Amino acid sequence: MRPDQRPMRRLPTLEARRDALEKCVFCPKLCRTTCPVSNEEPRETLTPWGKMSMAYFSAHGDVEASESFASPAWACTGCHACKSACDHDNDVAGTLLDARSALKNTCLLHPAAARAIAKFEAHVLTTDTAVKKLARATDARADAGTHVLVGCGYLTRAEESARDIVTVAARLAREPVAIAPGCCGLPLLYAGDHAAFAVHAERFAAAFGNAERVLVADSGCAMALRKHYPAAGITVRPKIELLIEFAARELGRLETIGSKETVRYHDPCQLSRGLGVTEAPRAVLGRILGKAPAEFEQNRDHGSCAGTGGLLPVTMPAVSKRISRSRADEHTRLGGGQVVTACASSLRAFRKAGALADDIATWILRALPEHS
Repeated sequence: MRPDQRPMRRLPTLEARRDALEKCVFCPKLCRTTCPVSNEEPRETLTPWGKMSMAYFSAHGDVEASESFASPAWACTGCHACKSACDHDNDVAGTLLDARSALKNTCLLHPAAARAIAKFEAHVLTTDTAVKKLARATDARADAGTHVLVGCGYLTRAEESARDIVTVAARLAREPVAIAPGCCGLPLLYAGDHAAFAVHAERFAAAFGNAERVLVADSGCAMALRKHYPAAGITVRPKIELLIEFAARELGRLETIGSKETVRYHDPCQLSRGLGVTEAPRAVLGRILGKAPAEFEQNRDHGSCAGTGGLLPVTMPAVSKRISRSRADEHTRLGGGQVVTACASSLRAFRKAGALADDIATWILRALPEHS
């Protein structure tokens, strides 16, 4: 029997991903230089080919059922850079998410992922408490027709940016806004507990009640609501709209304030490659600055990952930090100045690496008069 005809007897749920797995397994590895993980930790097993091969061989039972063969599935930020470089547009990140779930179902769960799952309910309580605090600080109204999904990264690690996001949303909408519950459930999805993610997503979507629209600030949350929720069979009734795209349609209300220092835009992977949104933030920053923002060497749908996605900061913390440091060092090498991004985890990574960094909502707020 040819290898591509054998049933995946150990991880049968990966049968749906057979085509994606086999394209990688029998590929000459042309995408290997795009992976931020294997670039910082140069091991063949951590290239896109290696990670997909381990999932493929694990599914067939060709390698032993052990943590060493399972753990490469969690060595991925979900940045989609390899997909952009692939002639087949192969969905490595999505396949590895399914591999994590399949491995978890056979009790082969990365220890750090297991801890993330165990701590998730406490995390939800923390973020919901942060939402209540933010609502008091911004005069948000629970009965408003427009809800703002700030994102747990902003709520718990960048409170000032969270306030800026809510204020910008209210000014752009010209009405009070409500603040959505804190966490959309991505930690569960990234950890490999897809069943718990679906349960949480259903509850989270129901919490929007009679909202007319949801403005989403964090790119990871936007990816969750626009792609991961539908893939899990979850319907979000209100219209899902990115805050940055809303701002881009309201350019005429933004003042040009300029900047004495260089302002460099960083493309969040989930926003650029995940959702295809690259020009809206540049249009907004261009209006605010009076000129196009500076760029990283790789940008737009070829932008370089900051190393903070896919649960990598907890599964491979040292590698995650080195990836973030590489981006910060690149920024310095190109002349430094201010980094502006639209992702809470990227914002935190740049700041921890020593770079001056702001969320794009902060710049919008500076340029958006209160009664515009």
